[in-house]
Amino acid sequence: MASDGTRRWRLTVLALLAAGGAGAGEFDCIIEPSKTLEVRAASEGLIEKIWVDRGDLVKAGQVLVTIDSGVERAAADAARYRATMQGRIRSSESRVEFSSAKYQRREKLAGQSFISLHDRDEALTEKKLAEAELIEARDDRKLAEIEYRRLSEQLRLRTIKSPVDGVVVDRLLNAGELADNRDLRKPILRLADIGTLYVEVLMPNEAFGRVTPGQSVEVLPEAPVGGRHKATVKVIDRVHDAASGTFGVRLELPNPGLKLPAGIKCKASFPGVAGRSFASPGSAPRPEAKPNAVPAGRPS
Repeated sequence: MASDGTRRWRLTVLALLAAGGAGAGEFDCIIEPSKTLEVRAASEGLIEKIWVDRGDLVKAGQVLVTIDSGVERAAADAARYRATMQGRIRSSESRVEFSSAKYQRREKLAGQSFISLHDRDEALTEKKLAEAELIEARDDRKLAEIEYRRLSEQLRLRTIKSPVDGVVVDRLLNAGELADNRDLRKPILRLADIGTLYVEVLMPNEAFGRVTPGQSVEVLPEAPVGGRHKATVKVIDRVHDAASGTFGVRLELPNPGLKLPAGIKCKASFPGVAGRSFASPGSAPRPEAKPNAVPAGRPS
């Protein structure tokens, strides 16, 4: 028969197994930026100023880099002036007004046989040519407005703004250097979007089907960050790793105020999903070792 110590040890192990199966299993994970991106200039140009440095927190829409844009600014100003010019349109309108009045007079005189039909037709042709010149002047002004918008967009691209809420991971160029959009090896800055974090979790195959998209999961970052944070299941891998018997799960973790860093290890606690190992060999009390019984009458 089993001793009292052995029975106590077995009951303790069974209790730990039951508690682990019914509670929440913790799985290793890592917190990563939701995206990383390289900031480059849309066109070649001399860097005028870089407004941020490595480690700086940035907001979406914040100015990061300005590229020298003297030529582009002058071209945009010239296009804006052409788009507001009124002289040609005013002169064409006056010519249309004069030729229309002339034609009406010639029409009345021709009806009374005071002038030839040829003179009336000349006045009509002059009126139509004036109207065509007015249409052309208005078309040219419209094209000037479109050209101004095009040059304004080119000028806007000389100011590089942050597309995300995040942090500057690295700064590779400095003011005065040439930003070449054709050189893929040399971006100006590297950013990481940490406004929303991704938590990558590795789970055993037996947990597949027990995790659902939209499920709420508790994430516990490693020290010294610590704390408990709520994340949501976004992606469940459908292709598993046969060698390790695992599959990946991605959680989405909001990061208001950019308080949590990325690139740290963590534990993800899934309610109702048990881990593979519920109790370590040394976590439960072992049965007490009893001394061997010594027969009576024999020396011990």
